[in-house]
Amino acid sequence: MSGTPPVLAVVGTPGDRRVTMFAGACARYGLPAPRVIPWTSVLRGEEIALEPGTLVRIDSPGEDAETDTLLRGPGEPSRVGGGARWHAAFTAGTERILRAVEHTPGAALLGDVGEIAVMFDKRLCHARLSAAGVPVPPALPGPVEGYRSLRERMDRAGWGRVFVKPAHGSSASGVIALHAAGSRVMAVTSAELSPGGLHNSLRVRRYEDEADLAVIVDRLAGDGLHVERWFPKAGMDGLTFDLRVVVVDGRPTHAVVRASRAPMTNLHLGGARGDLGAVRERLGEPGWERALDACARAAACFPGSPAVGVDLMIGIDWRSVAVAEVNAFGDLLPGLTGFPGSGAEGLDTYDAQVRAVLTRRTAAPEAAVHPLAVPVPGVDEASGVRGAGMPDVNEAAGAGR
Repeated sequence: MSGTPPVLAVVGTPGDRRVTMFAGACARYGLPAPRVIPWTSVLRGEEIALEPGTLVRIDSPGEDAETDTLLRGPGEPSRVGGGARWHAAFTAGTERILRAVEHTPGAALLGDVGEIAVMFDKRLCHARLSAAGVPVPPALPGPVEGYRSLRERMDRAGWGRVFVKPAHGSSASGVIALHAAGSRVMAVTSAELSPGGLHNSLRVRRYEDEADLAVIVDRLAGDGLHVERWFPKAGMDGLTFDLRVVVVDGRPTHAVVRASRAPMTNLHLGGARGDLGAVRERLGEPGWERALDACARAAACFPGSPAVGVDLMIGIDWRSVAVAEVNAFGDLLPGLTGFPGSGAEGLDTYDAQVRAVLTRRTAAPEAAVHPLAVPVPGVDEASGVRGAGMPDVNEAAGAGR
């Protein structure tokens, strides 16, 4: 790279792994350490002063207790809920960052705050993906006000198995994998029901008492719910799995297999990293390319976001695919380098993003004052629109997501 190196700043939590790993990537490319703007300062309404020409990266608030209090209000950090308040406070904070950038000559955001807000609302994100023809599981329309509303809507849709997701949740907090038939229910979730309320547990729990389940759903419903039909996932070695695929500047670069005996595959809930090479071999190159194409198409729905993490499910037929989530901050994959053929071999997710910033800056200097963006491709008419490649899911077709 020639010329003056860019001035970088990152909005995050000082000392958080995300911040230190991004700073490490900057150092490996010979860039000065990015200035850290604490989320606590942003959320308190303190002045955000930037140097002219600063490129600003917005990163996750992380798990800082003080930041969580500013976002959700006071309370036990492990509690489930408060997502609507979190989302409102978070988006207000990103708007403050945007205004500071707009009032600083030559400064630019490395990301679009409106897109981040959509990715943190599962209802809006699903609707955007569906409208673009990205394969996603079908979802119940309209608001789900509580347990009674959930069961009535499931009955009308003819769905016996669903995933109930808090609209603004993350890390599987409050997510419920539900199988229901009449008054018989079996629900799996990391939410622990206690006299003090709902709390996140580091292990998944099973509920078969409908009264308990109704309490859980009713408490979650106040923050908004998104309900999807269960998508039965492929498995290997007795474990079902999905993929977290990081897409940088429109190109899938990193992927990790998340495998578990439970419906939730999140690594912090006991999921394990699986063998990506084995999954790729089982899919075959056409299947692998089909999976990557779905991830690229999902990322293209957010053209102002330089990197996203796409959670991709492979169907039990090993042909169908469906996007479960698109994560604004889905790049925290320590020790993982780009998969073969990605163009990011030997680079971690942060290296790949810094390289993309510098590549855009070198190729077109004016691009440094705009978010990294990729064009939104048209819908592939051969594969159809919403739910492309998805079969009619058989409710009895084995374990899945």
